[in-house]
Amino acid sequence: MENTWLTVFGICFIFAMTTLGSAVVFLFKRGISPKLNAAFLGFAAGVMIAASVWSLLLPALESAEVYFPSLPFLPVALGLLLGGVFLSAIDRFLPKEKNERASMRLFSAVTLHNIPEGLAVGFAFGATGGFSALGLAVGIGVQNLPEGAAVSLPMKRVTKSNTKAFLWGVGSGIAEPIFACLGYFLSAYLLVLQPWLLAFSAGAMLFVSAQDLIPDAREESAPSLGAWSALIGFALMMVLDIALNGA
Repeated sequence: MENTWLTVFGICFIFAMTTLGSAVVFLFKRGISPKLNAAFLGFAAGVMIAASVWSLLLPALESAEVYFPSLPFLPVALGLLLGGVFLSAIDRFLPKEKNERASMRLFSAVTLHNIPEGLAVGFAFGATGGFSALGLAVGIGVQNLPEGAAVSLPMKRVTKSNTKAFLWGVGSGIAEPIFACLGYFLSAYLLVLQPWLLAFSAGAMLFVSAQDLIPDAREESAPSLGAWSALIGFALMMVLDIALNGA
């Protein structure tokens, strides 16, 4: 019974933290200035690049060494490239307006990133359970705070609404508890796919960071603002990953 309640709490926690991070947008009642927008985009890029490395690529390599010991880099490299191909392919279905297209790419990338993280939480509770699995859920949940903000804040400029931007941020996290439940019940069968899924998500996040967030984070009146914001976002996410996961 204790393990059941820990599982329910852990799965709910990861989604609640994304929701809390998305709610940061309500702190900004007025429109976002070009400088502040550049700062938000740079911060989002830094968060996503750091998450791609510490939350996705490094765990993907560790998993690949178990299931593909002779060529562990192969599924990771292929998955990384496939993530970029996928995000590039969905361009035809996205809005034509530049800011809206970039925000939708960001939403798609973060949502994809939440799928293997949700599976990882489900795997942990399904395979081992207890407080060790809860520790992983708490670590991922805390990392979801800046990720939720990284989606909702740029969305504010597109939607012109705090509520709509908040809902987009929340929506990016819905995949996580859904796939956590899936991972819990299928933990014995899906582990071999983990390196592919992790690397695929990393490719999508790196693609959107390079194509949209970093170029759009440059503001002519403050050309270094976006770069500094990206460094801050990267450092914050790196510290969270290392501190919470013991990397």
